[in-house]
Amino acid sequence: MRQLFLDTETTGLSAEGGDRVIELGCVELVNRKLTGNNLHFYFNPGRDSHEDALKVHGISNEFLRDKPKFHDVVQDILDYVEGAEIIIHNAAFDVGFLNKELELAGKKPFTTYVNGVVDTLVMAKQMYPGKRNSLDALCDRLGVDNSGRT
Repeated sequence: MRQLFLDTETTGLSAEGGDRVIELGCVELVNRKLTGNNLHFYFNPGRDSHEDALKVHGISNEFLRDKPKFHDVVQDILDYVEGAEIIIHNAAFDVGFLNKELELAGKKPFTTYVNGVVDTLVMAKQMYPGKRNSLDALCDRLGVDNSGRT
């Protein structure tokens, strides 16, 4: 079974309001083993990030200026994710942004290319109702060292 852990960073919180994906990262597992066949892109969003988003991801507008546009590498992304089960924390957010980028590139919605999306935030809320379930909170609760997380 091929699984991809996927995360994005964006210019803000609203894909429909014009915010864009600025970073996409995927880590591949096959039969629950890391393969090293990972995917990572930075994108030039054609707009500046909101100040609050900059505080979260720290990716400067200047850094992104010479990066490819999403539509320039969209086929590479789709070829990579094709048929995989996708695992995302807060999937509605990431998939919403990916769907908007795909729409702008003239492509079908994200879920038409993959073999399902698992949302670890939904799972965490079921396991720990009423508690904070951010990635940082889960790492603290489960004793996972995330000191290398940026």
